[in-house]
Amino acid sequence: MTEPEQLRHAVQRAIAEGSFCTLATSSAENRPHVVGVLYVAVDGILYVGTTRQSTKARNIAQNRRVAVCIPVAQHPGLPPLCVQFQGTAEICSVQDPRLAALMQAGRLDAIIGHDALAEPGICFLRITPGRRVAAYGIGVPLDELMRDPIHASRSVVLA
Repeated sequence: MTEPEQLRHAVQRAIAEGSFCTLATSSAENRPHVVGVLYVAVDGILYVGTTRQSTKARNIAQNRRVAVCIPVAQHPGLPPLCVQFQGTAEICSVQDPRLAALMQAGRLDAIIGHDALAEPGICFLRITPGRRVAAYGIGVPLDELMRDPIHASRSVVLA
């Protein structure tokens, strides 16, 4: 496996195995908003439960472009490793057939627990990463990361 293929695999694994990220949205007036959210990744797509009244959902209704940062690991004395990307988001109702199939298969269980589906105005965000994904520290040997943390950024094409 080539180095870019190894990095792509490591980034895909980090996205798939993660469950928390920061989600940045912006209103039509370019007022930014960043919030930590729980997510589930299914086939490279992130799903987030929220309500239609939330700032993130209101922003996405106005502007589908988002940015995501997924913390991956931490080593004492070093910044957390992470994956970050720009992408697009759409608001999906609970009745959306794509979501219904995922819920039926139990693939969204991690974000629909605690009676989330009974929440008034519940909806889901379906976040599709852009083609290029950036990573900090992923695929970088630990000794190199410690020696030169400023140059530990990488990027990879997912598709």
